[in-house]
Amino acid sequence: MAFVPPARHLLRAKDLADARYGDPLDVDDLAAAAGLSRAHFSREFRRAFGESPHAYLLTRRLERAAALLRATDHSVAEICLDVGLVSVGSFTTSFTRHYGESPTAYRARFPPASLLARVPACVVHAYARPQTQHVSRRQRADRSVASGT
Repeated sequence: MAFVPPARHLLRAKDLADARYGDPLDVDDLAAAAGLSRAHFSREFRRAFGESPHAYLLTRRLERAAALLRATDHSVAEICLDVGLVSVGSFTTSFTRHYGESPTAYRARFPPASLLARVPACVVHAYARPQTQHVSRRQRADRSVASGT
């Protein structure tokens, strides 16, 4: 069977889910972006991408939550809200189902985010430069006169 690329309107909806997963999006919003009814959109999305739009959006949100758990010290509740979910209980249940452990246990497997804090390159360059003192000829002459040499 030949590969049939997904229709552009389905890609538009998928791109919306990728770009705005933190917003309160639902399947109706994605269907509207694709210009299809909710039922028709869900059938076409599943046929094209192999999963329902709701499952795709939830997976995208959980992936982002996992990245935030690894890279920040934000609370689980903050991360839940940051990725567009509203119930911490539902978030924890979905996360556990997807990753096989709770968000707190997942975070415990990684070093604290404070150890991963990135220092801007300009700061690194400023402090990595050798500390040289520029002495002008006049200052050198003044020092030699003062010391008597």
